[in-house]
Amino acid sequence: MIRKGLREAKRIVIKIGTSILTDEEGNVDISYIKKIAKQISKLRKKGKDIIIVSSGAIGCGRRELGIRGKIRDIKLRQATAAVGQNLLMHDYHIAFKKHNQKVAQILIAYESFFNRKTYLNLRGSIDTLLRLHVIPIINENDPIATDEIGTTFGDNDKLSALVASKAEADVLIMLTDIDGLYTKDPRRSKDSKIVRTVKTIDKKIKSYGGQTSSLLSRGGMTAKIDAAEIAMDAGCSLVIVNGKEKKVLEKVLDGKDIGTIFLPKEKIASKKRWIKQAPVKGSIIVDEGAKKAMLKGKNLLPAGVLDVKGSFELEDVVDVVCGKAFAKGIVDYSSGDLKKVKGRKTAQIRKMVCNLGADSSCTNVFKHENLVLL
Repeated sequence: MIRKGLREAKRIVIKIGTSILTDEEGNVDISYIKKIAKQISKLRKKGKDIIIVSSGAIGCGRRELGIRGKIRDIKLRQATAAVGQNLLMHDYHIAFKKHNQKVAQILIAYESFFNRKTYLNLRGSIDTLLRLHVIPIINENDPIATDEIGTTFGDNDKLSALVASKAEADVLIMLTDIDGLYTKDPRRSKDSKIVRTVKTIDKKIKSYGGQTSSLLSRGGMTAKIDAAEIAMDAGCSLVIVNGKEKKVLEKVLDGKDIGTIFLPKEKIASKKRWIKQAPVKGSIIVDEGAKKAMLKGKNLLPAGVLDVKGSFELEDVVDVVCGKAFAKGIVDYSSGDLKKVKGRKTAQIRKMVCNLGADSSCTNVFKHENLVLL
């Protein structure tokens, strides 16, 4: 009964992982793209909004350049991704054109989600494409994302969860090479058991995460559990399922008991989700009185600030700490200006003659609507 609600899902993000999109040599499996395009096209014809987050650019590049084995050089990886992006989209274009479906490519970096203006523009672009009945195909911009590429190529787990969160998706379906979340790695332990439903991600669930040994992928189950936390906080269901299962998308959205479903929490406002997921630029240390006031829904005033850590600007996201971080929000002061007024009463601040980065009449460090409790 828990899964029956998936039948009503309107906006769906489908993450196609490296492990099922490439063969043992790391080359893209075009036949699989054709099969999944057929399934997705059927969903589109039923009126579903579909967003794809796809790996595979590196595999396409490898195929074109005739490269075998692991690529360890960062610049060569970037070049391979750059060659492969266009080829990957060509493969998708041909596969979907057969079913009279249009696709569009969006290349982004994780940072795109955490600049408020860029994020809003991204969301607007996705919404417009969906209104035009176009399927957005999103991938990390690997050729320039050296920090994200690291020593292995990303499998887009976190990216797909962020897309699902920001796009207000009802469900995120992760297509991978394993049947779901297991208590142990089923390839190594005969006594492993599949977990069909996850309501809360606790230490026990996190202990089920493992590593991947794929040639190109670094996703692993740990990364998928982390992604599930993002999706669940956004009020979005997440299903991890074997992408090679016959008619897998139809089965998932029909509520069949396959894969592992992570159940959503109560959906919170888009702006507060953005704040919760954004990286922090610093921290503000407050006293117990300020913490109690904030927990009751009141704004934070400079009088309750004990110290300022890090360097941040007006409207950056920072942590609020009293012993440990208990909140984060969009700050109304730069770190330099906040150091000038911390610990001061409102009347004192208004009498101060200084060129504050924020409006000098503003006495709130945070407005309550710009704050999220952790």
